[in-house]
Amino acid sequence: MLAQLLRGLYLFQMLLGGLLGAWLAAPLTHQDGSALAWLLVPLGALGLPLLLQFLTMIALVLRARDGGPLSDWWRAFWGEYFAAIAIFMLRQPWPRRASEVLLPLPGAPNPIGAAPMPVLLVHGFICNHRVWDDVAAALRRAGHPVLAIDLEPLFTSIDDYAEPIELAADKLLACTGARQLALVGHSMGGLAIRAWLRAHGSGRVAKIITLGSPHQGTHIVKALITANGEQMLWRSAWLQALQDSEKPATRHLMQIALSRQDNVVYPQHEQVLSDASVTEFSGLGHLQLCLNPAVINWLVQQLASHQSDPATGKPV
Repeated sequence: MLAQLLRGLYLFQMLLGGLLGAWLAAPLTHQDGSALAWLLVPLGALGLPLLLQFLTMIALVLRARDGGPLSDWWRAFWGEYFAAIAIFMLRQPWPRRASEVLLPLPGAPNPIGAAPMPVLLVHGFICNHRVWDDVAAALRRAGHPVLAIDLEPLFTSIDDYAEPIELAADKLLACTGARQLALVGHSMGGLAIRAWLRAHGSGRVAKIITLGSPHQGTHIVKALITANGEQMLWRSAWLQALQDSEKPATRHLMQIALSRQDNVVYPQHEQVLSDASVTEFSGLGHLQLCLNPAVINWLVQQLASHQSDPATGKPV
């Protein structure tokens, strides 16, 4: 569904940009007879989507900035702009086969007496499984079986995502023969994992890692009227109830990663949970947490310590 929406959106923007280019080219061609002016048509078709993405990024960064070194925000701005182009324009409109367990790549480590933990990847709001392309490749190189799912419908309650996560967890465990798995969530995906934990418990969970998740909510969704948008409001009643349902033992399974320059989830420094470990990154925007090599290497390292015993399925 998201892929179709994005393809339609960018097609509309390209048509609009092409028409604008033609409108500018027509009088120029009439004046000097040169056909070079018609290059404005493809330039407009390509340039308008890029310009709109640029302006959107400026608005997001200006709204989210709460101090800190300007150099870090400048670095995050450009990194996030190119990340948005890669994810929203080049990847997500063109989905691959979702709900397919990807096995480790040939040549991946295979420790004697231990098996790398299978990993379930859960994307965030207005995203699909292709946000995980770089993370999934790194995990497979490290020997982990990986499953990246799509959460649909796009604008339902976060609680409704517990069931597709449950089905995906069962599929991943059945395919690999493991008894426990790790879950990684980006943005709203971290909340969806916690909603799944509330519904189904943590008995099969070895570790949970969240990247840029609005654990305390975010001010950016004030204008959203969707069910999941309202749930992600800053310190919403839904978030409070979710926190009240969690025990310290569950929180000990969690590793939270956040960026001080997150342009979507803010206040950034308050996106923590008691009893959960926290790692902070600087100079990175919201989408960059799924693309940045340092974050991905950190993620792989966190999961490297959670190999499982093939006989019992428990961490070793």
